[in-house]
Amino acid sequence: MQRKILPSLFAILSSLALNLHGETELPAMFGDHMVLQRDKPVPVWGWSEEDQEVKVTFGGKSASARAGKDGRWEVRLPAMKANDQGRELTIEGSEKIIIKDVLVGEVWVCSGQSNMEWSVNGALNPNEEKQAADHPKIRHIKVPKIPSDSHERNFKAKWQVCSPATAGGFTAVGYYFGRTLMGQLDVPIGLINSSWGGTRIEPWMPIDGYRIVRDQGFAQEVIKRVEAVDPSTDQGKARHLAGIQSMKDWIKQAEQAVQAGKFPPSRPATAQVGIGTSHQDPTRLYRGMIHPLVPYAIRGAIWYQGESNGNEGETYYHKKHGLVKGWRKVWGQGDFPFYWVQLANFTNDKKTPQGGDGYARIRDAERKALDIPNTGMAVIIDIGETSDIHPKNKQDVGKRLAQWALAKTYGQDIVPSGPIYEKITVKNGKARVHFSHIGKGLIIGNKEGLEPTEEVVIDAKLERFAIAGKDKTWVWADAVIDGDTVLVSHPDVPVPVAVRYAYSANPLGANLYNREGFPASPFRTDDW
Repeated sequence: MQRKILPSLFAILSSLALNLHGETELPAMFGDHMVLQRDKPVPVWGWSEEDQEVKVTFGGKSASARAGKDGRWEVRLPAMKANDQGRELTIEGSEKIIIKDVLVGEVWVCSGQSNMEWSVNGALNPNEEKQAADHPKIRHIKVPKIPSDSHERNFKAKWQVCSPATAGGFTAVGYYFGRTLMGQLDVPIGLINSSWGGTRIEPWMPIDGYRIVRDQGFAQEVIKRVEAVDPSTDQGKARHLAGIQSMKDWIKQAEQAVQAGKFPPSRPATAQVGIGTSHQDPTRLYRGMIHPLVPYAIRGAIWYQGESNGNEGETYYHKKHGLVKGWRKVWGQGDFPFYWVQLANFTNDKKTPQGGDGYARIRDAERKALDIPNTGMAVIIDIGETSDIHPKNKQDVGKRLAQWALAKTYGQDIVPSGPIYEKITVKNGKARVHFSHIGKGLIIGNKEGLEPTEEVVIDAKLERFAIAGKDKTWVWADAVIDGDTVLVSHPDVPVPVAVRYAYSANPLGANLYNREGFPASPFRTDDW
């Protein structure tokens, strides 16, 4: 525990000493090679001596502010057009700081667990991809792994310019996402990589997110837990003061023991007051790895996480609401775009018509969470690996996320994804499934590696559709494409009630696509 506390304490004392001498501290986000968000007001902030006037200048525009009692100051530069020519940003207070090679373009936060953290070095064709990574307009910064009870204000990291020498360490999904955007938009791309392998969604959620879904039992428990140790609440303040007093008492006893040549007693457990000691504890990664980014101007966020919550269903739906809406609230930049990856196919294929095993339920929760405004979901059940939770094809993942951004954020006239379940109608013993994002039409497709999806026309049959009647008994169904819909039936189910598609951990053979080559999302029409 001491190893986690001492560096943080050292950083606080160093910061206080810095500001006592009137020097200026800037967030790590403001450094050489950074990318500023275009077409939005740009917050620039830092810390100086109290009441110090600070002037920020960039691109011929200036703004000034005075540091408050806590030393923090913030200015907002006016919205700017994209610019790929590196310029200087200057901060003038008690000293003058010059940040060099600053571009203006599109900035995205890339977050989640290991499949987002996974680097270009570990993805498909790393050598070829790195050799081709001469993209100086793409910039990347990696937030260090910092779980925290406090809302951290800074971290140590630097922006990197994309090149064959640096790209190998970039988030692969983020890099392929950004590379696709840059190729289509021809503007600089800034990637903020704040990810940690093996993490659950709970530590990434701010307390504001839990409060947004506070009617859920898990949220009520977290709110109670956090407020019990929050020094801004009466209860939390009392616990901290009691802990401090117990530590004072221990110090006296420890001094007396050591003076007498004896070992001191064990430190009191009551002196340790906090949300938790693990990086998996609620809100602690938000506090250490996301909060220091706020309110940096961004376009949006991409998210690849869920494996560590893989046994969940409906609860993950509510947690996703808390995550997205919580980030949007603390950022204060409106309902910015938030696009996530639906979990890939993984583990052995049980191939039972009822399904529901493995990641089936959490995928359905991810699909349902699309009811959050301005969100999207990349479907990748066709590019996972049965025996590897880290599928190496990150190129298609990045491209499919970029497809959402290009369609919904940047207004291109393209379909954002593959078919997504919309509704079901039943007539004459057949269930008709309707979809959104049909594009140029539905097809039976096949995807191999990095190759484009191919339409299957010989002996083609839709797979992985199941159907059930009122008895809730599932059987594999006959499914055929009928215009922009799929007709599902079975002779033993004269009155269909529900349909499921690819609703299993590893739905091998699922082959419904649109002509643009994007797979349909797994779905179920029931809530059994």
